[in-house]
Amino acid sequence: MTGLAEYELHEGEGGAVLTLTGPYLVSTIGALDEELRDLPGPIAKVDISGVTEIDTVGAWMACSISTDHQAEITGASDRAQRLLGALDGIDSEQELAAPRLPVWSRVPEAMGEKMFNARTGIVGVVSFLGALLISAGTLLRNPRRFRMVALVHQIELVGVSALPIIGLMSFLIGIVIAQQGAVQLAAFGAETLTVNLVGRITLRELGVLMTAIMVAGRSGSAFAAQLGTMKLTEEVDAMRTIGISPMEALVIPRIMAAVLMMPLLGFYSSCVAIIGGAVVGDLMLGIPFWTFLARIQEVVPTYDVWVGLIKAPVFGLIVGLAGCYHGLQVRGNSEEVGTRTTMSVVSAIFAVIVLDAFFAVFFTELGWG
Repeated sequence: MTGLAEYELHEGEGGAVLTLTGPYLVSTIGALDEELRDLPGPIAKVDISGVTEIDTVGAWMACSISTDHQAEITGASDRAQRLLGALDGIDSEQELAAPRLPVWSRVPEAMGEKMFNARTGIVGVVSFLGALLISAGTLLRNPRRFRMVALVHQIELVGVSALPIIGLMSFLIGIVIAQQGAVQLAAFGAETLTVNLVGRITLRELGVLMTAIMVAGRSGSAFAAQLGTMKLTEEVDAMRTIGISPMEALVIPRIMAAVLMMPLLGFYSSCVAIIGGAVVGDLMLGIPFWTFLARIQEVVPTYDVWVGLIKAPVFGLIVGLAGCYHGLQVRGNSEEVGTRTTMSVVSAIFAVIVLDAFFAVFFTELGWG
């Protein structure tokens, strides 16, 4: 049939001859591929004089048959000869793998490359922070340019919408702390100190820290994804073109919302965790619910509350900066949005934990231990 690749296997003078006819192109030989691979041997000669058109795939097929059966290829046109010559000596069965350096060379090289690239990231963060401070100064001089509606919207997203998930998380954490603490303190007959444990650890450390981690995973990732998508669709560039500063319109409302809502969310988280501990105290330890809450006021020093409230806005600033910075670094394609979103969450959580350790040492040195 005209336009289709065909073959015929017949006996010749020196043995079996395979005659190929028609166009042997990638678009025509798919139907014959399995049949040609399963031809019974031996084949002495492959005649391609009847091939009207041939490309690299067709030449590869003829070459493969010739190699498998140790057959001679005859009747090749000039084009076919060039293609067969280019494919000569190529083994289709050999493993194709890039050269790989030994581990003692590869690992230090990768670490050095990452350390060198970290310099670019540090410079970028410092530049971003400088641009943020300049935009904040501009808004202080021109308060009318501040977008209050955008700030209120972000406060709703960062704060109000996060109350259910943070409340549930904190309640369960309070239950776990109280239950596990009571089990350990029971060995010393000091179950009543569970009140001290729950109150101090939630108000001073875990309430704010876990809230910051939740806000980083929830709102920080949203900041990065939203700004990254806007950067990818050139909305950020369009804003600059019409004279709107992306820092003023997009970044500052998000960072301010994170900074303002973190103290409230952190305190809310601590209170809900204490309620969870009080529930465990009532059900397992025989400490009445209201007695547990009243005891909290007696055993938790006021400076523990201040420690949590001081750390909260700093953690909010870190989360907001990480999300907005990585969102505005998106380049090229949509995959970069996911990559930068992940980087924003990881870097924010890492920075929050490092800062929390720093604050722990700092406040201990101040005598607020």
